[in-house]
Amino acid sequence: MDTLLLSRIQFAVTIGFHFIFPPVSIGLAWLLVILETIAWRRNDPHYRRLAQFFAKLLALTFVLGVATGIVMEFQFGTNWARYSRFVGDIFGAPLAAEGIFAFFLESGFLGLYLFGRNRISRGALWFACLMVAAGATLSAFWILVANSWMQTPAGFVIQNNRAELTSFTQAVFNPSMWPRFFHTITSCMVCGAFFMAGCAAYLLRKNKQTPLAQKALKISLIVAFITSILVAFPFGHTHARQVARTQPEKLASLEWLETTRSRAPLLLFRAGDLKIALPGLLSLLAYNDIDAVVQGLDEFPQDELPPLILTFTSFHIMFLLGVFFIIFTLLGVILMYRKKLWQSQRYLKMLTLAIPLPMVAIQCGWIAAEVGRQPWIVYRQMRTADAFSDTVPAANVLFSLIMFSLIYLLLFSLYLFLVIKIVKQGPEPDPETSK
Repeated sequence: MDTLLLSRIQFAVTIGFHFIFPPVSIGLAWLLVILETIAWRRNDPHYRRLAQFFAKLLALTFVLGVATGIVMEFQFGTNWARYSRFVGDIFGAPLAAEGIFAFFLESGFLGLYLFGRNRISRGALWFACLMVAAGATLSAFWILVANSWMQTPAGFVIQNNRAELTSFTQAVFNPSMWPRFFHTITSCMVCGAFFMAGCAAYLLRKNKQTPLAQKALKISLIVAFITSILVAFPFGHTHARQVARTQPEKLASLEWLETTRSRAPLLLFRAGDLKIALPGLLSLLAYNDIDAVVQGLDEFPQDELPPLILTFTSFHIMFLLGVFFIIFTLLGVILMYRKKLWQSQRYLKMLTLAIPLPMVAIQCGWIAAEVGRQPWIVYRQMRTADAFSDTVPAANVLFSLIMFSLIYLLLFSLYLFLVIKIVKQGPEPDPETSK
């Protein structure tokens, strides 16, 4: 058994499972801000009940995200000790900032938001909801700062075989931070919007709280459509240009570009010798010039290239799902404009079934970003093979991997059970009509 391989699999399992929940939390929190704003400004009890209903789902998702995130961070000290020694001076700061400035902000105001309903003023409740969304977004900011520094390290020097901080500002605002932040946050908005839309569609199909479900579906579908476009352009486009400038071998792997060439094609599909590509589009997207030269895989040493098939496949699944989201939500907006959405049972069913698709797209995007950085754990500074805890026996890693996997399977089953139970119950009935 290989300790390095097992440690990598374990980290992939723990972070992959954890990453199911923060995107839903972030997207759902900002949608709740919209619901609470309308409820407060219009003094509308329908939106209050909607917000109370989706707040339950937010709280459940938040709890799972916190529990799984703690385990993920512990692994830096247990499975990746040499990495922690190398980057501890830099990597620890954003993780500490995330805990001190973001987590306590989000969790503190979430408690006020959940338990302060009917006890504090509407304005104070709205502010608590806003702080939950802001805290969740700030948490994502600091985590992305840490991860982006691994992709495009800046503001440091190597001394005594360690990376030592020279500029906090340069380390935080490294070349990939802003493109990755905006691309990720808009992806979270798509995830939260699909989650709300799918739940609302289910309620409509079951004729439960139909007026409330229509309001939730209308808002979430519009948000899903707008943010699906923003994920692709400008933020996805900006991120692609950043990768072309700072990680050219990753770009070549994402697009399976075998040779350096001008008018590089954008490869949409590949299976054996079958290729579907758009000529010149990769050069145009990466450099805003259809004649630009894009470096191919032949430009780089073989031992500095990432696993090609996994990088290429995960990226293109994410890309194709992104295109699907735009088309699918546009269809929903058109149906809504034509006043046919509420009666379209087939579309409503598809909306419910589509709830996990943004999560799949986000997972594939993460795989493309992280696997595409290999063989480096810190790009061109430290290889992954030099970063793991070589003193930890492989048997110990295997045992913890199996235990984590079983616990996560149990937790995810419990999460699905509770989500389905809450959605089936639907929002609280109108006090006036239930008398």
